[in-house]
Amino acid sequence: MTTAATRRVGRLPLLGWSFIFTVYSLLGIALIILMTVSSLLLVLTVGLPLVVGFAYSIRGYNDVYRLWAGHILDRTVIRPYRPTPKGNLVSRLRAIGADPATYRDYAWLWVNVVLGFAISIVSLALFAGAIFYFIKPGLVQFVPDGVFDMYIGPVTISRTENTMLYWVPALISFGLWWWLSPKMMVGYARLAAVMLGISERARLSQRVDALASSRAETVGTQAAELRRIERDLHDGAQARLVALGMSLGMAEEMLSNNPAVAQELLTEARQSTSLALSELRDLVRGIHPPVLSDRGLTGGIQALAIGSPLQVQVDVSLPERLPAPVESAAYFAVAEVLTNAAKHSGATEAWVRARHVRGSLSVLVGDDGRGGVVQDTAGGLHGIERRLSAFDGTMHISSPAGGPTIISIELPCVPE
Repeated sequence: MTTAATRRVGRLPLLGWSFIFTVYSLLGIALIILMTVSSLLLVLTVGLPLVVGFAYSIRGYNDVYRLWAGHILDRTVIRPYRPTPKGNLVSRLRAIGADPATYRDYAWLWVNVVLGFAISIVSLALFAGAIFYFIKPGLVQFVPDGVFDMYIGPVTISRTENTMLYWVPALISFGLWWWLSPKMMVGYARLAAVMLGISERARLSQRVDALASSRAETVGTQAAELRRIERDLHDGAQARLVALGMSLGMAEEMLSNNPAVAQELLTEARQSTSLALSELRDLVRGIHPPVLSDRGLTGGIQALAIGSPLQVQVDVSLPERLPAPVESAAYFAVAEVLTNAAKHSGATEAWVRARHVRGSLSVLVGDDGRGGVVQDTAGGLHGIERRLSAFDGTMHISSPAGGPTIISIELPCVPE
């Protein structure tokens, strides 16, 4: 941990945490006892829900240390737990028991009770000692002779002699606290991050699993998109072109014998041509909107705002061009969010903010609707998430009841 990070935290907050963790360690002792007793009761039916309940309690208890360590180390300490099934208690207990993080949690309780308690007590004792010796020259005037006497070599410190020398141990104690307390806390935060966070191997494994899942979803989505395009071409433009060919053939036959009927057939053919072209434009727009090719993502978002039934405020500051796939993904994400807001939120106004910061495209879309957005696995928002995951992008939803709804989209990218 760097010195700058230690200075950012400050000594007084470290002192406050020392006091809090001294008390919090006592709660850890209670959890150790309860978990041990519950494990012994597993032979009885009553032990099963107790073990599962206390396992979750220990996870919540250790979440405090994860947050604290992340704040000290200026990085996120990720929860390392495997997904727990939603089945019965037996399946949950098996999943919890098969998770290595469960045993690291339990080991941390013991480490924290011993080492964490000791570190907190040392920090508090040094600070309290400094304060005590600093005010001791004033206290000795109110106690009997000899109660606070000290001997430093041949020098005697009493209520009548060398009273100000009490400040020597005060300065020593304060200096030790000032120098040692941050180092102990930072070291302890690193230990907490190692024991309670996700290991590098597990992180890479999860990353591989996430990428494999994302790739599979992307392949599935692309296949579904190709089937949709094929279906739209077959049922729409292709059918109209077939009808157009038939109308032209019939008009050719009727031209010499019945010019009036031939004229009607040619009129129908012209209308079919216009409809086929319109459907082809819509189909192409659904694959890659022409506005992106002409004006980039900035123009695309502005076009979406103009076409929305809501009053949409646009605040976009982007490089001239981003990679085309990223622009397309962001465009369709914004389009879906604005469509959902217009249909379901009861909103009258919305806003879109887009920036490119530190190698990432950041888009925020908000509305003044009723809020309470719930993401399901079959809705449009899940489709956005799948589309973004192909680019290692993320989407986060903030939608409290009563609104506002704010959806943030992050896409790693480099301007072209």
